Amino acid sequence: MIRPPHLPSPDKILTLDDLTVSFDGFKALDGLTLSVDRGELRCIIGPNGAGKTTMMDVVTGKTRPDHGSAWFAQDVDLLALSEPEIAQAGIGRKFQKPTVFESLTVFENLELAIWGDKSFWKDLVARLTRAERQHIDDILDVIGLTAERAALAGTLAHGQKQWLEIGMLLMQEPELLLVDEPVAGMTPQETARTAELLLSLAAEHSLIVVEHDMDFVRSIARRVTVLHEGRVLADGNMDQVQNDPRVVEVYLGA
Repeated sequence: MIRPPHLPSPDKILTLDDLTVSFDGFKALDGLTLSVDRGELRCIIGPNGAGKTTMMDVVTGKTRPDHGSAWFAQDVDLLALSEPEIAQAGIGRKFQKPTVFESLTVFENLELAIWGDKSFWKDLVARLTRAERQHIDDILDVIGLTAERAALAGTLAHGQKQWLEIGMLLMQEPELLLVDEPVAGMTPQETARTAELLLSLAAEHSLIVVEHDMDFVRSIARRVTVLHEGRVLADGNMDQVQNDPRVVEVYLGA
């Protein structure tokens, strides 16, 4: 990757420029350009096939673009790194379906998520340091699962599993979190709690949240980016986006 003539601003945590990804002639991304500020909570919306998942796949190293550049912070070329290297650099991704270890306790799930070159078995039998135990306790408090620390993850409600998986990502202390449809299948109470959680995380992390629930987006969004056919269609606050005729036509209409 050739460095651009002007490196991304130090105020940006993510800078995507002219990204193009094609699958059998279909352009999932078509010159996508966007950036996210440090400490920002950005919501990404758009119809199915708009390129939201492909964008996250590029950022996390799962998909390589045909063209363009992707920079993390000011000088980390994401296209030069593998998926594990990108995670280690400080980017965490939460998929729509929670992937927790259901036969282990909540505490053990967080223990396994501690960053390090340790095998699964060594993680299970390792003696945690005082600092590591305190870190787990702090994360349990953040995700609201302190009372469930000894419960098997498989017994948790759907929303609680989602929060546990977010906690597992937080154990690795990422700078940027990508969160895919976090409230799908949640009760109204769980949705409200998830909004509170993500807003609290935005104080110390940068977040990109992909979501279809417009009421939820409105409850957390400061800035919304609308994707359509692999490009940015609109960008602004929620009122600006909802009143954009192009967005109404391709996504919010009917």
